[in-house]
Amino acid sequence: MGEAQFELHLIDSLIVVVYFVGIIAHGVYVSKKRGGESDDYFLAGRNLGWFVIGFSLFASNMSGSSFVGLMGGAYENGIAIYNYEWTAAIVLILFAIFILPSYLRAKIATTPEFLELRFDVRSRKAYSIFTILAVMLIDVAGALYAGGLVIANTFSFLNIWTAAAILALIAGIYTVLGGLAAVVVTDTVQSILLILGGLLIFWLGLQEIGGWSEIWNVEESKQHLILPRENDFTPWHGLWGVTLLSFYLWTMNQFVAQRTLAAKDLKNGRLGAVFAGFLKLPNIFIMIIPGLIALQLYPDLETPDLAFPKLAFELMPIGIRGIIMAALIAAIMSSVDSAATALSSLVVKDFVQPMNPEMSERRLVIIGQIATGGFLAFAAVYAPFIGSFGTLFGYFQSSLSYIVPTIVATYMVGLGVTWANGTGAFWTIIFGLAVGIPTFILKEVTGVWDGIGLPDIHYTVMGTILFFVGIALNLGISAATRQPKKEGVDELVWSSAEARELLTKVGTPVYTSPLLWGLVLLIATTGMVIWLW
Repeated sequence: MGEAQFELHLIDSLIVVVYFVGIIAHGVYVSKKRGGESDDYFLAGRNLGWFVIGFSLFASNMSGSSFVGLMGGAYENGIAIYNYEWTAAIVLILFAIFILPSYLRAKIATTPEFLELRFDVRSRKAYSIFTILAVMLIDVAGALYAGGLVIANTFSFLNIWTAAAILALIAGIYTVLGGLAAVVVTDTVQSILLILGGLLIFWLGLQEIGGWSEIWNVEESKQHLILPRENDFTPWHGLWGVTLLSFYLWTMNQFVAQRTLAAKDLKNGRLGAVFAGFLKLPNIFIMIIPGLIALQLYPDLETPDLAFPKLAFELMPIGIRGIIMAALIAAIMSSVDSAATALSSLVVKDFVQPMNPEMSERRLVIIGQIATGGFLAFAAVYAPFIGSFGTLFGYFQSSLSYIVPTIVATYMVGLGVTWANGTGAFWTIIFGLAVGIPTFILKEVTGVWDGIGLPDIHYTVMGTILFFVGIALNLGISAATRQPKKEGVDELVWSSAEARELLTKVGTPVYTSPLLWGLVLLIATTGMVIWLW
């Protein structure tokens, strides 16, 4: 691939190989240790503590769309891309306090299952099918593309197709064998590698350009977090649209939220979510500012998504390069294994088990393992085509902005309005897919939207519009088709009594209070936004 070709020393290659062998060995170990129940496989026996939950949430999110995508996005658009990080911290606070209690009370195994308990089976099936397609085509394929891009530029005898296939194979082996229990432990190790690797690149890059003050020697528009209305990347009035994407990813996407569903209790789930929010804030140093450093050192990269590997291979000494490559592979693997586990749980828990309630736990696990392998194989074939969409980050964010806002609206209404019913929820989801997907194709892919003179609406703003239309549609249809309140709904909808209990029962010891740490995270996030404004 021309001037972007990188090389690993033998020592570096050995480090990468040892890493691969280690995670596969761990998957084999967990497969022998876990029980035969499906909850052991899909939800790690519902016994995860806050520390593992937080790191695993962070690692599953810090994937190809992060190390490669965020750094490439910062290279092209500046620090405004940090809006996708600090809004996630706010969403995780809201998730921990307001949404997770309903999930855990319902004892759900998948996020679509919540829609059946709150609304009806139609909503669950519609959202589950959507989630399977979205996770496979966006999350898994995007991560494999990012990893394949870097590996194909590192090993000249591999192309992106082969590299993506190898990554899918290795992730598949330990995920199929060990399930979520294997995934969350490897995610924790991978998170630590990610953070250390990113900080090392930040530090060495800082020395290379001459210190902190030199970071901001980039054009004015790339120095600010909040951008003017006319900006074509993230205008200030599109920040609610950015927040909607975070709500979907962190609270409704099975791929990420599965970790909190496996919490041993509500307190651990809440603390884990808030802990993940704290882990998001330092990404300004780990992934975004290094993008500005790469812009100064290598202003003519053939694609912004090569900013991270270029920094790693140019700045790192032999040996450290192998560790950084392992950290990158960790990022890719975290996304792939998380998504593959989520996909298999959706197939089994939302379709196979309801249709065959007498099926043995062992057979359910086997079907989940087969589904994992099949999804990974398909995503590996599809992944190289993502290169035609431009930058990886743009592919992720623009596609989601058109198809998830009505999903978020459905959950918000379901969690807040007791009289909203299944008819309103189902048709809101169908409306979102029927309108959102064609609009995305017409506006972002084909350019037909602009060609026929329709108004130029930024995709984040388009997401906001679809969200409020979804709320109005859901409430309107529910009001027009009034039904007796479904049994058990009161336990799934946030109430004023729950708010009073949260504020009056801080818990002991006080320093373990999720509310306290949520407030600390809110203050820290506000400080970061003010600093970078």
